Amino acid sequence: MANRAELLHVSTFADLPDDQIEWFLSQSQEMSIKAGETYTRQGDPADAMFVILEGELQGRVEFAGETFIFTTRAGEITGVLPFSRMKTFAVTGRAMTDTRALRFPAAQFQELVQKMPELAKRLVGLMSDRIRETTRIEQQRDRLAGLGKLSAGLAHELNNPASAAKRAAGLLREVMKRKRDPTAAQRSEIERLEASFIQQNDPPADSLTITDLEDQIDSLLRSHGQNDLWQLAADLARKNVKPEVLESLFANLGPQIARAALVRIAASVEIGNLLNELESSTSRISDLVLAIKEYTYMDQSPVQSVDIVKGLENTLTILNYKLKRGVTVHREYEKVPLLVNSFGSELNQIWTNLIDNAIDAMNGSGDLRIRTYREDDCVVVEIADNGPGISPEVEAHIFEPFFTTKGVGEGTGLGLDTVQRIVRKHRGSIQVTSEPGNTRFQVYLPLVGGPAMNTIQYQKPKPRA
Repeated sequence: MANRAELLHVSTFADLPDDQIEWFLSQSQEMSIKAGETYTRQGDPADAMFVILEGELQGRVEFAGETFIFTTRAGEITGVLPFSRMKTFAVTGRAMTDTRALRFPAAQFQELVQKMPELAKRLVGLMSDRIRETTRIEQQRDRLAGLGKLSAGLAHELNNPASAAKRAAGLLREVMKRKRDPTAAQRSEIERLEASFIQQNDPPADSLTITDLEDQIDSLLRSHGQNDLWQLAADLARKNVKPEVLESLFANLGPQIARAALVRIAASVEIGNLLNELESSTSRISDLVLAIKEYTYMDQSPVQSVDIVKGLENTLTILNYKLKRGVTVHREYEKVPLLVNSFGSELNQIWTNLIDNAIDAMNGSGDLRIRTYREDDCVVVEIADNGPGISPEVEAHIFEPFFTTKGVGEGTGLGLDTVQRIVRKHRGSIQVTSEPGNTRFQVYLPLVGGPAMNTIQYQKPKPRA
């Protein structure tokens, strides 16, 4: 039978008057729970608070495909608490060991608040701690989910240029095998023509022109008995080699030497193209890696002046895998650098959430408009989309924690809550206006340096997406 001394060993009840302890004991029911037994089930009415006297309980909940486990030990309190809005138990609880507990009915909470005001105050603090811990878990899960999406997109973005580079390197090896050294008699003429072909930087012709030129080159080669060089015809046509130049080659070198020269020249042209592809692919990889470092502020001080446009462009680079499916980005950036004191990469979390939400609102296809401008001593970042808009009923709740219109497993409802918290941390504000075809989020952040700041013109960064 539970007694006053046992209850006073629970820290929440420590130092409470004896008459209050006796009243609590009189209103509680002692429970003995065997190891493995269930004492609450997810979805059951939340009708009691439990004070654990001996043993250990475990709560398990399935949420969005994930399992979360909570452990409650002797001296701790679980279940519903006074002033909680919980209507049903959120977890299924079972005993890990043989357990003794006091079950206090929720129906008596109003009387508990009147008779034990100090205990009620402590239980409110306990509930606040519980909410903070739940919010922390959800935010961590939200960050991990966001990181998972970004990682998947970056893996895809990096895989494309890496595969292209690998393919070009393999083809380059094969082409090098075909490129044999010419004789002394061939070298001078071949090198002259080779240089003229490789150094051509004319814009690529349209496919119809290339096809017509390929047919002309193929006919010329066949007229000189070179019936098996059809592939060279395609390569030379893409490089815009004129038939009259090839005719001159046959006239000056003769059929056999000209053939060897063509094979070598075509190989050189292909090598040049493959090297261009390698350079382009590896540059894309370097750009992505640089964008990741800048996005995360890796190896940089935690607080610094941040160029808003640079952060937006890095975010667009990171999200390019979603943008390129059908989103057109329209940029309207202020012509001078707008600098804000930022805590690491937190501002990029704002842009990521807002841009990602806009893409989702448009179902991955539409117009994304990003605008920056100065208003008094603030920079305003406006992110807009032409999706269906946000209804007034939904708009009233979008910044509330855990509110989401997405399906189970698609969102935690913490994205815009996180955005608002970060904006406030930077002493800024956020506004939203929405109608069908025009939803706009406007983020106001204080500029570095106040009125005298930002008077130097700068070159707008080259868009990456």
